[in-house]
Amino acid sequence: MSTQQIASIGIVTVSDRASRGEYVDRGGPAIVDYLRQVLVSEYREVLRVIPDERETIVQTLSELCDEQGCCLVITTGGTGPAERDITPEATEAVCDKLMPGFGELMRKVSLEKVPTAILSRQTAGIRGSSLIVNLPGQPKAISECLDAVFPAIPYCVDLIGGPYLETNESRLKAFRPPSAVKANN
Repeated sequence: MSTQQIASIGIVTVSDRASRGEYVDRGGPAIVDYLRQVLVSEYREVLRVIPDERETIVQTLSELCDEQGCCLVITTGGTGPAERDITPEATEAVCDKLMPGFGELMRKVSLEKVPTAILSRQTAGIRGSSLIVNLPGQPKAISECLDAVFPAIPYCVDLIGGPYLETNESRLKAFRPPSAVKANN
């Protein structure tokens, strides 16, 4: 019998149209598919589709971290320069610490594919023992960005007191210092 904590992972699509049912959400399902390929640890998905409203985003992120106990919350959408793109601002409002390296790496990887990636404002931050990562809305960009940053996510979750996330190493190898790997085996 395992005493390992089952992880909760929040997946949030931020889209006015998807939240009203006018548009089929492709971002949230792309994140779900990605996690199912990459994680071998047992986890539960906590899914939300919400409008581009700052207070709704703030409330949703807070609820997923504080009440649902999600060690990881991944958002998709609302990271561009348009007036209603406010996911990064809402994320920053709920975080205790920002993790700018996540956004920097995601933009670098995306810029290798498309010049308009410079317009993206992905970010990440820590709220208590939760890591929040903002992704773009396009499924292909979601996978590219997660491939870039996910190797660091399990160890980040370790460092903030979350459950031990194991990856399918044939798909993606998480980075942990040797002392961290031994401590959890």
